[in-house]
Amino acid sequence: MSAEVTVDTTALQAPAKGRGSVLAGILRSPSGLIGLLLTGAVVTLGLLSVFNLLPFDPIAQRPEVRLQGPSGEHWFGTDQFGRDILSRTASGVANSLLISVVAVAFAAIIGTAGGLIAGFFRGWSDRSISGVTNVLFAFPPLLLALSLASAFDRTWFTIAVAIAIVYAPIFVRVARGPVLSLREADFVRSATVVGMRRFAIIWQHILPNIGAIVIVQITLSLSWAVLTEASLSFLGLGTPPPAASLGAMIFEARTLVNFAPWTMFAPGAVIILLVVGLNLLGDGLRDALDPRNRGTK
Repeated sequence: MSAEVTVDTTALQAPAKGRGSVLAGILRSPSGLIGLLLTGAVVTLGLLSVFNLLPFDPIAQRPEVRLQGPSGEHWFGTDQFGRDILSRTASGVANSLLISVVAVAFAAIIGTAGGLIAGFFRGWSDRSISGVTNVLFAFPPLLLALSLASAFDRTWFTIAVAIAIVYAPIFVRVARGPVLSLREADFVRSATVVGMRRFAIIWQHILPNIGAIVIVQITLSLSWAVLTEASLSFLGLGTPPPAASLGAMIFEARTLVNFAPWTMFAPGAVIILLVVGLNLLGDGLRDALDPRNRGTK
């Protein structure tokens, strides 16, 4: 669930790769290229919902066309209420990505800040932050997300907050380890000797050198956040209806799969493609941002 932490102290202050070289590194990696294509395809599907380019209203019920199979009019068929499954899947992707991106953004900001403070200042701050992190790690992620989601009113934002709390400890661990090594590096000690303030050292020297690790972890955490959001929706703790949700669509289709299998195919396939795509993209990013690969290609 977390990115592999690799800190090469011989390349700590090497020039950062530009956007073009990072993209080129992803495209050179088979896993990165496939992940980029899969993720891009699913994100494009979600954008159709965001910009109101869907062929049908995802929540409009049309009983006269209920449970129709895939056709030229309804590419992925209709559900038990006559709603177009393609439109609902696209709307569900947009909803899932919104929750996942907000959740991972909160988790990355809070967790990375906690890891920086714990690793750089050590002492009581390290003990306090690590103690809270260990407590949260003691709970299975889905169980903790279920408990938090059930304690809040069900809105997309509260679900995002619940998922963020679950994944913030991962970013604490991912950031803290490299910081422990970086704080002993010569350039950090030199900055301390010349009187640079600690938070300035963190901002100018520590954070840029763990940026690649955090970026890779963000990509990997997005895939887990998508799965967590779909699981919460499947269990009835996701975004409330009539809003479309991939997990809720699979839950509704479970009793229809024997005679209307198309109702489960689209949302299930999209979840698989998005999760696999984000994981492969994370692998490609890890290779492209690895300092040991700089100048080797």
